[in-house]
Amino acid sequence: MALKRNTKVDAQFSLSSMTDIVFLLLIFFLVTSTLINPNALKLLLPKSTGQVSAKATVSVSIKDWGNDSYTYHINGSKDPLPYADVEDQLIGLLTDEEDPTFSIYSDQSVPVGEVVQIMNIAKRNHYKVILATQPE
Repeated sequence: MALKRNTKVDAQFSLSSMTDIVFLLLIFFLVTSTLINPNALKLLLPKSTGQVSAKATVSVSIKDWGNDSYTYHINGSKDPLPYADVEDQLIGLLTDEEDPTFSIYSDQSVPVGEVVQIMNIAKRNHYKVILATQPE
């Protein structure tokens, strides 16, 4: 007795659901890629309207004296410090703090590289940094 199947296997594959998934992924990646680096070159410092809720106990001021010479002042001291001593002074002042935070005050004419050097001190020592700006 020969048994035959009445149903046959259909070897076709519907691509409509696959195209929907690819389209949604495309939209997702286009939207998220614009959020990664939004307008990185538009810097309008040092004016700002934002306020920070954290209070810094220590401040570092960077002043431009012209001819590529900059002075560093801790907590508004009139005596300038060389850059090599700034990190030691910050460590000494922030060792007993529960949440060590300091603020950076810099002139508009100070290059970003000088400010980044102070930020690198904070990164090495796991401190939080507030970049002080002038309110509008």
